[in-house]
Amino acid sequence: MAFAAPTHTDQGGETLVRPPLRAYIEARISEVAEIPDTRKAALLQIAEYVSQRTSTSRPVALTFICTHNSRRSHMAQLWAQTAAAYAGIEGVRTFSGGTETSAFNPRAVKAIERAGFQVQKSASGDNPIYHVGYIDGGSSMECFSKKFSDPPNPTADFCAVMVCSQADEACPVVPGADLRIAIPYDDPKSADGSDREAVAYDERCMQIAREMLFVFAGVGQP
Repeated sequence: MAFAAPTHTDQGGETLVRPPLRAYIEARISEVAEIPDTRKAALLQIAEYVSQRTSTSRPVALTFICTHNSRRSHMAQLWAQTAAAYAGIEGVRTFSGGTETSAFNPRAVKAIERAGFQVQKSASGDNPIYHVGYIDGGSSMECFSKKFSDPPNPTADFCAVMVCSQADEACPVVPGADLRIAIPYDDPKSADGSDREAVAYDERCMQIAREMLFVFAGVGQP
């Protein structure tokens, strides 16, 4: 699948996505051949869902679900929203949630910062709130751990994307979802405390980024 140049621009004619993210995105696009065909098939189901909604001017809601809403689901939410902006696809809102509540893991936070997201911590405690910027001079996304059925997540008219095998097994049906798709990712948590910790988180961030870019490159394609 060919990737088109970004078309989503602000009033000044500048590409919306922050410059540090643009370089990261270009690197991930060059790696799209690394995505296995079996995963591409599932990813294209998400693209088809987005295409069907946008072709009739309906809003698109994607909720990425993992057990604790602490690592992979946050990365997927952020990269899907960023990929939509990069591809110039409007009307997309992304969300994340878990079957349990924990916290946005600080190791995952550092990984998205290394990728080029702008992160500000606006509340502390056991479940801090982070504001993550992906638009140059634009609004940020509010990230904190929550269950997939908790506000502000949608309760109807959304696509549920299961990003871990545990959540996939625990939630064979997601109430209110139009569509449920499983694209499980390996958990970088397995490297916590080791000398591969940062590498493992960066690898997962890169994989999720390239796959979300692949999804939105497929929107509107025959």
